[in-house]
Amino acid sequence: MTAAKTMTDEELTQTIFDLLGQIAPEADPSELDADEDMRAALDIDSFDFLNFLIGLNEATGVEIPEADYGQLTSLNTLVSYVQARSG
Repeated sequence: MTAAKTMTDEELTQTIFDLLGQIAPEADPSELDADEDMRAALDIDSFDFLNFLIGLNEATGVEIPEADYGQLTSLNTLVSYVQARSG
C-alpha cells in the first residue's frame, strides 16, 4: 500500500484540474464553481469519472472506496475528502 502524499489545497486542486483535463480536454476546470457538481458541469460520464478517481488515487495515494464516489461531486468536497485522508 502506498502512503498518501501530503499536498497543499492548491497542489491538490492543480492535480485535480490536470486529471480533469485528461478526461475532458474540451472543458475548462478553472471556470468550475468550487461547489458545483463537476460531473454535470463538465459533462463527465460515470466511466470517465471512475477513471478520474483512479488517477486521483494514483496521484495522491488516497484510497477512495466505491461507496464514497457519490459524495465526491464538487471540487470542495473532493479536496476536503482527500486532505482528510492524506498524510
